[in-house]
Amino acid sequence: MSSSFQASILVASPSHPNSVAWSEENLVAVASGHIVTILNPAKRFGSRGLITIPPGKPFSVGFIERKDLLSDCMLHIALSRDSSPQEKQYRENRPCVRSISWSPIGFASNSGCLLAVCTTEGHVRLYRMPFLEFSTEWVEVMDISNMLYSYLKTTNFQAANFRVSEGADPSQACFDEGDDDDLPISIMRKELKRRRLNALPVMEVKACSQKQKNTFTAPRLRSRFSKKVFEDGCQSLITADEYASRNAMLSSLIVAWSPCLPQTSGCGISSANGLTSSCSVLAVGGKSGVLSLWRIHKPESYSIMNSPDSNKTVLVGLLDAHDTWITTISWSLFISDASDPLLLLATGCSNGSVKIWQACCRRLEESSEPSGSPFSLLKEVKAADFAMATMVSLTVSGQSPNKMLLAIGKGSGSIEVWTCDILLRRFEKAGSYDAHNHAVTGLSWAFDGRCLYSCSQDDSTRCWILHENSLCEVPIPSNTPGVEGSADVRTCILVHASLSPTVS
Repeated sequence: MSSSFQASILVASPSHPNSVAWSEENLVAVASGHIVTILNPAKRFGSRGLITIPPGKPFSVGFIERKDLLSDCMLHIALSRDSSPQEKQYRENRPCVRSISWSPIGFASNSGCLLAVCTTEGHVRLYRMPFLEFSTEWVEVMDISNMLYSYLKTTNFQAANFRVSEGADPSQACFDEGDDDDLPISIMRKELKRRRLNALPVMEVKACSQKQKNTFTAPRLRSRFSKKVFEDGCQSLITADEYASRNAMLSSLIVAWSPCLPQTSGCGISSANGLTSSCSVLAVGGKSGVLSLWRIHKPESYSIMNSPDSNKTVLVGLLDAHDTWITTISWSLFISDASDPLLLLATGCSNGSVKIWQACCRRLEESSEPSGSPFSLLKEVKAADFAMATMVSLTVSGQSPNKMLLAIGKGSGSIEVWTCDILLRRFEKAGSYDAHNHAVTGLSWAFDGRCLYSCSQDDSTRCWILHENSLCEVPIPSNTPGVEGSADVRTCILVHASLSPTVS
């Protein structure tokens, strides 16, 4: 008897969480290295398309003095850009994919899904299927990072004055090796002392004016970036802390699309409960702990002819979510009152804390400028062991409509489960479980919150049943009887994708 699972060979092994994503139009995206492979489960062989990540242009955020190059907040930036020519060339030509996320269906100009891609350079771009082009390469629709940079530039980066984490990239500590940008800060100091001023001669700096002869941009190697930095004209002299803050604000780590926002009026596509939906929110988490929230609208009309992509995109808020790097994001929708539905958001960071936020969908739909965050804090779950939160999964129980379920996967391999009565705001901890031996890389609720699937860097996948207020492990069935919807099918199969060159 033939297996119900199919295999596809990738160009490299996925090395980050959020490396595999299944869309509502039945396409699977797998991020491996500098390539995102688009697979069609209906096909036995071959891929549906691919995305080759181009090198990103660094943003010019200001000048610092030479003495500030040795500041603590500049160490990880200096070391990441001070490397051998061979390593520099590899990084410029091969930026890796850190996180991917599919939009709900209907946001591409052909009524399909958009794919948000976040790279290790901190850039976020949106792509669509090449339904017009005679090519397998997917088409870039918009650059979210450029839009964020343009907004911050108009405010003179005042919105970027948030606390900056000086530690290394926590996600890389668990999932990747060999990146100077991800070394612990103590190792960076030793390395910088060893190099001393030997690195300075290879940093090419150009003064804009006589006044700025002793000022510098952030340390850069001799490369194509050196001239580009100064094409925008002279900039103001800033401190090292200001530069690190701006750099962290523009360095994205994680992306996640929300469900379609339900509406009671306006034009849109009809959905459940008689509501309509025409927009979704894209959350982008950065190194500064700040979440940028982008409301993206569906095209007003769909066409397979040669028509430009016309997605309306609005920055609706900057949420100062955490004091350190945001590592995971999860969305859910709570509809107790059709006239005032709520959008729920869970964010986790490198120090292990997880926060749950809520926002009125009506306010998100009506917001036209990022004057303030539309989200309010519902609950903060502080970690007792300070283990990094690698994955969170948030859902509303189908059996108890007012009950919210939160699962937290840790870098230590443990899983925490919390329940909440949303109307009463009453939180209860359902337990903490030593589920895996290594970091949790996948976590998802299925079957209306009855089941929880988890997978780990130890190449294991487990299935859990929430019985009353505790988790009980059950064997993963070879079949999935009683599957109620395509979302459950995607969840059951997606957790089988492990960190190997073959995705089943």
